[in-house]
Amino acid sequence: MKMPNLNEARIRNKSEVRYYDADIIKNPSLFQNKKYYLKTYGCQMNVHDSELIRALLENVGFTETDKMNNADLIILNTCAIRENAHDKVFGFLGRCKHIKKTINPNLVIALCGCMAQEPTVCEEIQSKYKYIDLVFGTHNIHELPRLLLNKMNKTDFEVESIEGDVVEGLEYKRDSKVQAWVNIMYGCDKFCTYCIVPYTRGKQRSRTSEKILEECKKLKEDGYKEVTLLGQNVNAYGKDLSQEISFAELLKRVAELGIERVRFVTSHPWDFTDEMIDVIAKYDNIMPYIHLPLQSGSSRILKLMGRRYTKEEYLDLYDKIKAKVKNAAITTDIIVGFPGETEEDFKETLEVVERCKFDGAFTFIFSKRVGTPAEKLPDDTSLEEKEERLHRLNELVNKYSLEHNQEYVGKTVKVLLTDVSEKDANQLAGYTETMKLVNVKADKSCMNTICDVKITEAKSFSLNGEVD
Repeated sequence: MKMPNLNEARIRNKSEVRYYDADIIKNPSLFQNKKYYLKTYGCQMNVHDSELIRALLENVGFTETDKMNNADLIILNTCAIRENAHDKVFGFLGRCKHIKKTINPNLVIALCGCMAQEPTVCEEIQSKYKYIDLVFGTHNIHELPRLLLNKMNKTDFEVESIEGDVVEGLEYKRDSKVQAWVNIMYGCDKFCTYCIVPYTRGKQRSRTSEKILEECKKLKEDGYKEVTLLGQNVNAYGKDLSQEISFAELLKRVAELGIERVRFVTSHPWDFTDEMIDVIAKYDNIMPYIHLPLQSGSSRILKLMGRRYTKEEYLDLYDKIKAKVKNAAITTDIIVGFPGETEEDFKETLEVVERCKFDGAFTFIFSKRVGTPAEKLPDDTSLEEKEERLHRLNELVNKYSLEHNQEYVGKTVKVLLTDVSEKDANQLAGYTETMKLVNVKADKSCMNTICDVKITEAKSFSLNGEVD
């Protein structure tokens, strides 16, 4: 049994990162006729991890089901960023318990992802959720088949608080035939004071550019039209390797493979270089959509957050991107009610939003994470005041989101259509180059293609259109 330890997870040694190929088990007879149900919470990294989990399970005989009652194995791939994510997972576990008690006593329930790396979560599972069979972390997902084979009658914890390795030779059952995530690095060394990710995902460690380019080239050969380079702090790529290229150079080489659409998430303003901006501006197949987390418009609060830039430096970067990247759409993240945030600090955030007029923003009330420095900061602002600030912020964000979307009405834009619209089963849905969601009147034959779409209507969070 291995349990997580935040003190160990904080450690950043100079030791070399181990690079090795995973020893993947491929034997469909091991779990023949067994079904699995997988539920994913959180960020793009978790979504991509779930693509790996699917491939690992199907290599040993499992087939996926979308009905929990039919499953022999239920896996929850969890997120630790905010408290409500915890609440959703523990609420869902109650449904799993009911199935195990009333329908299938042999059901195996597994929990993985970032929540599994939190000691308090594992302690709670040990004391209150004894019906969970397996808990494993972010560092050993590739060992899932072995963990299932070795599972004992009591809850088995396999969660390592290590700096992390780089495991190659992994296979993914991708959610799409035309869009693909590609991990270029793992972990994070920024240690923003509110963030648990450096503890749950380990130290920053980059894959070699050779391996990344091999994967991207294979995806292009397989017909993928869009590739998104993925990392917790994607533009810090290569800084941990003495003989590796910069992120800007990697982005350039991926673009030169000829993939129709290249994206990247998520970037940190501290690592956003002029060279990056020049590369994005130069290559038409690097999409002009940039997610650039602000977190706060107050330099005082940014310092408390450990963000390493001031409001003025963020605005200078924003202006550079807008000046050089044609039609750039910029979205952001903003935390409301960080410990010590005054009304004046919050007004500075509103001023930055007024100044930048972001295309969109993910906005949140500060959520205390056990073990992070921000957990210990004094916080005398009431929840009611924080909720009122969030409401004011969202009104402003939504105003500019709608204004930007209205600029598209009457224009013809390229949209990669990948899904049936959630609004109308007779329509398709996809994204513009600037990451605008469009519901499109289009024949099903347009699925998984890039179409010219005339925009007919704008809403705050989506567009409507028809194939031109």
